[in-house]
Amino acid sequence: MTIKVGDRIPSATLRRMTADGPAEISTEELFGGKRVALFALPGAFTPTCSAKHLPGFVANADALKAKGVDAIACVSVNDAFVMDAWGKDQNVGDTVMMLADGSAEFTRALGLELDLIARGLGVRSQRYSMVVEDGVVAALHVEDGTGMSVSDAETLLGDL
Repeated sequence: MTIKVGDRIPSATLRRMTADGPAEISTEELFGGKRVALFALPGAFTPTCSAKHLPGFVANADALKAKGVDAIACVSVNDAFVMDAWGKDQNVGDTVMMLADGSAEFTRALGLELDLIARGLGVRSQRYSMVVEDGVVAALHVEDGTGMSVSDAETLLGDL
């Protein structure tokens, strides 16, 4: 079952890189008592993700925060090392939390997995964006294919 507006984010564990190496962050810690702009994409270092999706959220970080967003988070079915390297490559700095869902636990719990096994890419995440308010989905935009037309930062800004 796919998550929808009004649903509570399921309990899951993501990982992010810290000065001490990969560290876990629970969805309760990430979303509890906060307004979070979350976006997910099929893979780090992939063309659309690197050229448009992530850069759009970096460029619009100040505008999102001015509209009451406490944190901006990017999730991909990659490991914390890859997400960290991609964040550095994209000059993300502290604007976007780069979160790894290496085993697609979170992605599957949301019902937003994308089966790319036939293309040699395994199970990935669909491309989407959402606003989460204290653990509840307030806005959700899921792409209907591999392009990017509704999950961009500008569309999410319109929800705030």
